[in-house]
Amino acid sequence: MAEPLLERIEVDVEKLGGKPVIKGTRIPVALILELVANGMRPEEIVKEYPELSLEDVKAALLYAARLTEKEILLALE
Repeated sequence: MAEPLLERIEVDVEKLGGKPVIKGTRIPVALILELVANGMRPEEIVKEYPELSLEDVKAALLYAARLTEKEILLALE
């Protein structure tokens, strides 16, 4: 991963079955994305999960952006 923010994400089969998490935690990227999608502001997420930083939230969003750049998305019915 060339971007410094993305270094905050780790994928380890020993943690949550290999799902991407914030490095040093068991907090999955997917949870952060869901919280943002449901209207939580990054500051609120950090308050709710004090082991996270605003940079971690940004990293999760960037990680998802990079994934969708490489994926073919199917229309949801």
